[in-house]
Amino acid sequence: MLKIQCARSKKMERGPHFYFQFSFILLSMFGLHLTVEADYLELSCRYEYGNYSTNSTFESNLKLLLDSLSYNTATTGFYNTTVGEGLHRIYGQALCRGDASSTACEGCVSNASQEIMKLCTAEDALIWYELCQVRYSFQDFFSKMVYTGKYPDSDYQEKLASDPALFYTYLMYQMKNISNEAAYVNTTQMFATGKINKSVSQTIYGLVQCTRDMSDKDCYSCLDSALADLRACCYTWKGGTVVSRTCNVRYELYRFFNGSTTSTLSYPASTGDKWKKGMVGLVIGILGLLLAVLAGSCTLYFNRRKANQDLERSPRALLNDLTNPVGVEITEEGNLVSSEELSFMDLATLKAATDDFSSSNKIGQGGFGTVYKGLLSDGKEVAVKRLSRKSWQGLEEFKNEVILIAKLQHRNLVRLLGCSIEGDEKLLVYEFMPNKSLDMYIFDLDKRAQLDWCTYVSIIDGIARGLVYLHEDSRLRIIHRDLKPSNVLLDHEMVAKISDFGMARIFCENQSSANTRRVVGTYGYMAPEYAMGGLFSVKSDVFSFGVILLEIISRKRSSRFYLTEHAQTLLAYAWKLWTQGRELELVDPSLAKSGSTAEIVRCIHIGLLCVQEDPGDRPTMSEIPAFSVGRLVQELNQSSATNLSVNQMTISSILPR
Repeated sequence: MLKIQCARSKKMERGPHFYFQFSFILLSMFGLHLTVEADYLELSCRYEYGNYSTNSTFESNLKLLLDSLSYNTATTGFYNTTVGEGLHRIYGQALCRGDASSTACEGCVSNASQEIMKLCTAEDALIWYELCQVRYSFQDFFSKMVYTGKYPDSDYQEKLASDPALFYTYLMYQMKNISNEAAYVNTTQMFATGKINKSVSQTIYGLVQCTRDMSDKDCYSCLDSALADLRACCYTWKGGTVVSRTCNVRYELYRFFNGSTTSTLSYPASTGDKWKKGMVGLVIGILGLLLAVLAGSCTLYFNRRKANQDLERSPRALLNDLTNPVGVEITEEGNLVSSEELSFMDLATLKAATDDFSSSNKIGQGGFGTVYKGLLSDGKEVAVKRLSRKSWQGLEEFKNEVILIAKLQHRNLVRLLGCSIEGDEKLLVYEFMPNKSLDMYIFDLDKRAQLDWCTYVSIIDGIARGLVYLHEDSRLRIIHRDLKPSNVLLDHEMVAKISDFGMARIFCENQSSANTRRVVGTYGYMAPEYAMGGLFSVKSDVFSFGVILLEIISRKRSSRFYLTEHAQTLLAYAWKLWTQGRELELVDPSLAKSGSTAEIVRCIHIGLLCVQEDPGDRPTMSEIPAFSVGRLVQELNQSSATNLSVNQMTISSILPR
């Protein structure tokens, strides 16, 4: 999952970022074009998919790819291509803002290509600039819409002076209109700009854009999600930007783009507006005056109430709540809960414990921040997650972690020991896991030989027990939504502990499923109903568990499997072997030597049951008995739920991200 951040702007004192943009517009008026881009807005290096080595084939192909992007994008403003073959193939794409000249476009893409090579060694990365974005990956992402909104940070900030609710009405009216124009009218460029006059002295300028490999529906869907995030972060501010992999939106109270606007809008007068104008003529009447006062009072009351509700979800309001030592009082729906169990730590203590967040103490990199090993003054080892200073979604993750893990105590869940919030710093302190994460032992060629089948059975059993607790036995019913090997940590005794609850959701006692417009998680582990429709439930976690089980047995990464010649997905390959009676071909040879064939086959059976396409056909975690007992197939076959039969399975083919 990726960070989300917020961009805001001042009208007069906008800082260097504004003057760069102003210079670009001014020079363009005289036929001149800037070729040097300002600092990048945001960088996403997805190290969970692996990183490449210096002087490797991947690096050589990447350099060729980025050179190709710099040269070819300038002509049309959008270009995607591939370099290399088979396992060494790299996919790349660049998009320039629709108002950028060819010279400015080429300069921006060239600069972005240099920066992404310098700052990132991940095999999947994306960098955003004011005028362009550049992306590369080991996997095919062309024409695939996965929304991952980000709000690039800025140092210049100013809130609206008054009436943010009315401002939001005008803003969304404009942004939805130009989104429709970009997606369904200007289908060649998928780019639109507009302006709308909120008042005589205030004009709102907007810009929307999609990558041109998107369908019109996917483009509009991406923009619609971005506008929802724009409300979440920025509508009480004088400017805001949201960027995603396949689209971006921005608004300001000054003209920040080049060229003429594609739409000049006027907000339509409603019947209510006409009625209000009519009331002006009746102010001399006592009754009319009383009605006007009453209507104005009601409107003011509801507007203020709405603004306060929105403010409660803003970063500053969340921080204010979270720093209250009496209790953290936020749930997913905004309800209040107490969390006196959580210990608040001061920043100085954690800086000392991590040697001021020294790179030598860095033990992990996640979507929302970096994890450091720390040593407290009492000699206790801890893991300190330092969330991105800019990240709004990171703040949402922080909130989730504080609310959930502080209340969950189980042998197979990572313990949250405390947190710290000072200024822009948001820190979470966990128990230290000396053996790091499960993915290292599954996929690392050297480490995989260190564990035998018996140890893996214990790890699988620990994950299952942790999920049963989350789904059925804890005080809160929790759906994890991002279960994968990198989120399963191992302590000194190799006990598995589920971690990273930033994407988790709380369910009511009688609630069985929920729907979201924003799909978060990791492809390859996401259930099809969630990846395609946003529907998630306890069965979503069951699907992820099944994928992990098949990955452990095969020692093959689900997110990279389509690069092989066997099948499009690991799940399809496993199902193919099972139906042909060749299931043992799925098993990694080194694992087969240390384990019972019957037990391994039973685990393949369970894994396939868990990854069935229809969530109703999957077992619940409580229906999966302890793996060490050796009664898996027998107990499942005796279940009254006949839909657990493997003969009725339909394996989905979801491409990895």
